[in-house]
Amino acid sequence: MTRRPAFPLLLAIAATSSGSLAYEVLLMRLFSIIQWHHFAYLIISLALLGYGVSGVFLAFNRERLIGVYGLAVTINLLLFGIAAPACFLIAQQIPFNPAELLWAPEQLGYLSGLYLLLALPFFFAANVIGLSFFRYRRDVSSIYAADLCGAGIGSLSIIVLLFVLFPEKILPAIGGLSIVASLLVQSLFFRRWRAGVRFTVGAATVAAVFVLTLQDWTLSISPYKGLSQQLRIPGTEVVENYSSPLGLLSVIESTQMPLRHAPGLSLNADAEPPEQLGVFTDADNLSAISRYDGNSNNLAYLDQSTSALPYHLQAQEKVLILGAGTGSDVLQALYHKIPAIDAVELNPQTIALVKDKHADFAGHIYSDPRVRLHTAEARGFVATSRDRYDLINLSLLDAFGASSAGLYALAETYLYTEEALKAYLEHLTPGGYVSMTRWVKMPPRDTLKLLATASAALKTLGSENPEQNIVLIRSWQTATMLIKNGAFSEAELAALRRFCDERGFDTDYYPGVAQSEVNRFNILQEPYYYQAATALLGEEREAFIADYKFNIKPATDDRPYFFHFFKWRTLPEIWSLLGQGGMSLLESGYLLLIAGLVQAVGVSFLLIIVPLWFWKRKLGIEAGSALHWRIFFYFSCLGLAFLFVEIAFIQKFILILHHPLYAITVVVSTFLLSAGIGSRFSKKLSDKNNRLWITMPIAAIVLLSAVYILEFQYITGFLLQRSEFSKVLGSIALIAPLGFFMGMPFPMGMASLGRSVPALIPWAWGVNGCASVISAILAALIATEFGFTVLVFSALWLYALAAFSFPAAENRVR
Repeated sequence: MTRRPAFPLLLAIAATSSGSLAYEVLLMRLFSIIQWHHFAYLIISLALLGYGVSGVFLAFNRERLIGVYGLAVTINLLLFGIAAPACFLIAQQIPFNPAELLWAPEQLGYLSGLYLLLALPFFFAANVIGLSFFRYRRDVSSIYAADLCGAGIGSLSIIVLLFVLFPEKILPAIGGLSIVASLLVQSLFFRRWRAGVRFTVGAATVAAVFVLTLQDWTLSISPYKGLSQQLRIPGTEVVENYSSPLGLLSVIESTQMPLRHAPGLSLNADAEPPEQLGVFTDADNLSAISRYDGNSNNLAYLDQSTSALPYHLQAQEKVLILGAGTGSDVLQALYHKIPAIDAVELNPQTIALVKDKHADFAGHIYSDPRVRLHTAEARGFVATSRDRYDLINLSLLDAFGASSAGLYALAETYLYTEEALKAYLEHLTPGGYVSMTRWVKMPPRDTLKLLATASAALKTLGSENPEQNIVLIRSWQTATMLIKNGAFSEAELAALRRFCDERGFDTDYYPGVAQSEVNRFNILQEPYYYQAATALLGEEREAFIADYKFNIKPATDDRPYFFHFFKWRTLPEIWSLLGQGGMSLLESGYLLLIAGLVQAVGVSFLLIIVPLWFWKRKLGIEAGSALHWRIFFYFSCLGLAFLFVEIAFIQKFILILHHPLYAITVVVSTFLLSAGIGSRFSKKLSDKNNRLWITMPIAAIVLLSAVYILEFQYITGFLLQRSEFSKVLGSIALIAPLGFFMGMPFPMGMASLGRSVPALIPWAWGVNGCASVISAILAALIATEFGFTVLVFSALWLYALAAFSFPAAENRVR
C-alpha cells in the first residue's frame, strides 16, 4: 500500500491540481465580470476550504477509502468535472449584492451559500490528492511535487485559454481534463479494463449532456453594474464582445437614445458630443468611441471639461496620455493641436477596437502621424521612457459607480502611489504638468488622498513649498488636479480663473486662493475641497489626515491600495445613518473582505476544527498532547505563511513586469513549479530523520524573503533598465530559489508523520487547509492596512515558529 506511485498516477494528480488551479483562476475572472474585483481573495479562500474539509473527511474515512483507492479517486475526479460547471451555474442564481451587506442580513446568507457551494468542486479535487498522500505516505514528496507542478502548469494554461475562449466556455474543458485523469487512474487500478471503459463512457456521457446545456449560457451580471443599467435604456444592445485575461469588452449601441458620454461636461457647454459607441470593461467602467471625421470643430465639447485645463495655461508641445483607452483624451489633445502625443494603453483588444475594428468610425486617430501608440502598462512605460513631456495626463481610469460604492477598495494600483507621482514629475519638462482627473464623490475621498500623495511626492523631490505647485478645480461630476514642475505663475493662475469662470467650474485650490473665490458654481453645503486642500498642503496636514472620517493617507508602493478609504471609527456613524442617506459613507468592498474573513474563520471552525476535536480518538492521538500541538502549530503556520509570501510577491513583481497578467503568470507558475522541484528534493532531507534539517529550507526562506522585500526598490531599479525578456528571466531567477525552499517544509512534515503517526496525515492536511482558508483573506487585510513589508515579515515569523514546532519522527504515539 505504501509502494512508490506509478507515473500515470502522478500524471493524474498533476492533471487534478492543474484543473483545480485553472478553475480557481477562472472563478476570479468570472466573478470580476458578474460582480467585482474583490471576489479574488474569497475565491482563494473557498478553494482552500474545499481542501481543508477534505482533510477532515479523509481523516475519518481513510481506511475505508484506501481499500478502494482506485475507485475512490476515479469517482472524485468525475465528480469534480461535473461539479465545476454545475456549481457555478447554480451560484449565478443566488441574488448576492455586496453593497447591501451592512443592512440586509439575507446577504450574509447568500454569501455563505456562494462560499460553500463553490468550495464543493475543490473538495473533490482535494480528496484525490489527500488520499494519495496517505496511500503513498513514504513518498509524499513525489505526490506533492506532482501537485505543485500541475498547479503551475494550470496557472499557465488558463491564461492561454482566456486569450482564445470566453471564460464561461472554458468550464467544459476543465471537466474534460478530469475525465482524462480518471482514465489514467483506471488504467492502473481497474483489473477489468472494459468495465473501467464502460464506467468512464457512462460518466463522460452524463458530463457531455450537461456540457451541452452550457452552450447557450449568458453570464448573470449584477444589476448594479454599469452595463446592466445601460441595457435598461430602450434601443440599447450589445453588438460585440471580446474577451482576454485583461477583461471582457462589451461594445454597445443605443439607437433610440444616443449615448452621450462626456464626464464632467460643463453645465454651460454649448457643444454636444458626436455619435458614440459605448465600451464596457467587465460590464462596468464605461468609455466611448466617438465618431470623428477629421473636423476638429466637432470635438469642441472636449474643451468644456475640467481635464482641458492644462491646455489653457500654456502651450504644450509633447503630451503623454496614460490609459488612452478608447481615445477620448487623445481626441482632446488633437483638438488642442498638440504636435506630439504618446498614447499608452494596457489592453491590446481596446486598441484593436479603435485602431482596426472601428477605425473609420473613430477617424483613424491611432494612425494619426501625431500619435505614437504604445501597448504597455502606464507605470512601466514611464519607468523605461527617457522622454520628457510638457503634460502627463491620467483621466478617470475607473468606473464612477464602483468607485463611489467602495468596490475598488481591494484593487491595488501602482498608478497613484507616492513613487508613481514622483516618477511622473521626473519625466516633465521644466514647467510641465501632471494632470489627474477623478470623480467627485461626497464626502470627498480619493481627490483628497491624491492631494496628500502629491504633497508627499513633491517633498520627496525636494520641494519646500508643495502648496505652490498644485491647483485643483471641480465641476459637478469631476475634479482635476494639476501638479506643476515648478511654481505656478500669476499668468497661469489668471488663465485658470478665466477658464473656470467661462465654464462654471469651481477653483477649489490654487496658490493664494481666498475662501470667497470658491464654491460658487457647483455649490456644496461647505467648501469641503477647499478646506481639505488648504489643510493637506499646510501645517495641519497630519492632524487633518488623522481626524478625517476616511483613510486619506498617501498611497505607496508598499501599500498601493489607493481606493482603500475605510476607517473603523466611522462605522458607528454609517450604521446610525442607514436609511437616511448613509450609503455614501459605506466602503462595501472592504466590509466584504471583513465579512469573508469572519465567515472563513467560522466555517473553518465548524467544518474542520470541531469535527477533528470530537472524533479525536479516531485520529489515533490524544488531543492536548505535546505532539498534537506541534502538528497543529506546524501545519497552521505553513498554511498561513506560504500564501502570505506568495500574495505579497505577486503584487510587488507587477512593478517589474509592468503587466498584471505577466506578473500573475510568471510569479505563480514559477513559485509552484520550483516548489514542486523543492518538494521532490526534500525527500533526501526527510530520509535523514533529523529535526535540524528543517532549519535549512526555513532559514533560506527567511533570508531570501527578507532580502527581497527590504531591497526591492533597488531590485526594481536594476531590472527596469533591462529588456522585457531580461525582466522575465530576472524575475524567474529571483522567485525560483525562494519557491524551491518553500516547497520543502510541508512534505518534510508529512514524511515525518508517515514514519511516526500515519493516521494523522489527513488531519495535518485538514489543519493546513484550515489555516490556508483564513490566510488568503487575512493576507489581503494585512497588506491593505499595513503594507507588503509587514505581510512578508509576518510570514517569516510564522516560518520560524514552524521550525520550532516541527513534528519530528522520534515523537511517536501508540
